Amino acid sequence: MIVLAIDPGYDRCGIAILAKEGGGPEELLFSECFLTDKKQEITDRVFAIGQEVDRLVSTYKPTVLAIENVYFQKNQKTIIGVSEAKGVCKYVAKLHGMEVHELTPLQIKTAITGNGAATKDQVAWMVPKLIDIDMEEKKAQAGGVSKGLDDEIDAIAVGLAWLATHRSIT
Repeated sequence: MIVLAIDPGYDRCGIAILAKEGGGPEELLFSECFLTDKKQEITDRVFAIGQEVDRLVSTYKPTVLAIENVYFQKNQKTIIGVSEAKGVCKYVAKLHGMEVHELTPLQIKTAITGNGAATKDQVAWMVPKLIDIDMEEKKAQAGGVSKGLDDEIDAIAVGLAWLATHRSIT
């Protein structure tokens, strides 16, 4: 099974592709923090996200989209933009005949750390313990800064959480 996992955002969108075959370990096929151009209008930024997701779906052929469900943002403009980014990701997935599953932050934190009240740092600490990922290489690719890397790690966590949940209900 191949899963497209997304931590949605219109500025930075975490994207990961994970594979799991039978009882074997999860494998990270691809991950990135897709950045949009802050100078562009929101419509163009969301369109760019849709194009990137479509490219990845065409390349990796996932059958499932696992996407974080964001319930609350203090900034109204932010929640609208995130919702639009989330919507285009779901649209592309359905266009390709994929199943779409939303996970809450509580579900993700619980699946990754065993604690629904875990911090982002605790989730980030656990992800490389659950899947083979070279964090030093990822940091180097991000230019030594964590900006964006957090979103990428969050996307990986979404995928791992969905696979853990799926494994437990099948």
